[in-house]
Amino acid sequence: MQFRRHMPPLKDWHLPKLRRLPPIKRDEAIRWAFWLGVAALTGYLLAALFVFPAPVFPHHQQVPRVIGLPLADARQTIAAAHLGTVDNGTEPHPSAPVGTVIWQDPPPGVEAPANLRVALVTSSGPQRVPVPDVAGLDGALATRLIAAAGLTVSRVESVSAAVPTGQTMLTRPAAATALVPGSGVGLVVSRGAPTITVPDLLGLSPLDARTRLEAAGLSIGGVTRQRTSDAAPGTVVAQRPAAGTLAAPGTLVDVVVARSPQ
Repeated sequence: MQFRRHMPPLKDWHLPKLRRLPPIKRDEAIRWAFWLGVAALTGYLLAALFVFPAPVFPHHQQVPRVIGLPLADARQTIAAAHLGTVDNGTEPHPSAPVGTVIWQDPPPGVEAPANLRVALVTSSGPQRVPVPDVAGLDGALATRLIAAAGLTVSRVESVSAAVPTGQTMLTRPAAATALVPGSGVGLVVSRGAPTITVPDLLGLSPLDARTRLEAAGLSIGGVTRQRTSDAAPGTVVAQRPAAGTLAAPGTLVDVVVARSPQ
């Protein structure tokens, strides 16, 4: 059995000739090396920033968060990060305690070179409110103005004075004093000029003493009891102001009532 040859003899093969590559010029080689270096650097930065996050420059430090810390603690925390501090003063804050850091620059988390100085601002406490000047005003109007300023009237004291009854004479503390919002302010109000003679109450019962005072335009004040054998029990043995003293309308007269010595 014979097989027919389909392939020509090896000597009849015609192999294609290999072409020589053109020589690479020096400028092109430098250009290729430059772009390869750029690609390698870009890859490193992408890996450093996104794949393995870390400071690009090892001598940079991350600014710590010190907002809310007392100033001394904030300085220690920043010094531990090899950074410095600079005091930028104080500002009012509605809730932060006095001396607490309320602002910093650079902000927390920023990468900063070593020895960078972090500016700090501390709280001086709530914004203070000056006591309004209400002298010469009616007591009710003075109370409303003080409330409108963010303060409260803690007490009202009446004194005898040669000014109309109910007129505000002064405040305690004095006008323009800076106070924390909501602080109490005392009002001193006139109860008029002392024109009424205080009647003699000695020997009267407390009820009769009240009646006599109200008839004169005055009022009974505190009633205390004291053991004594010099007066009948249940009668007034002392009073303040004393009988004959001039008092303004509505003045309170305190009395002392005798008790049985036993």
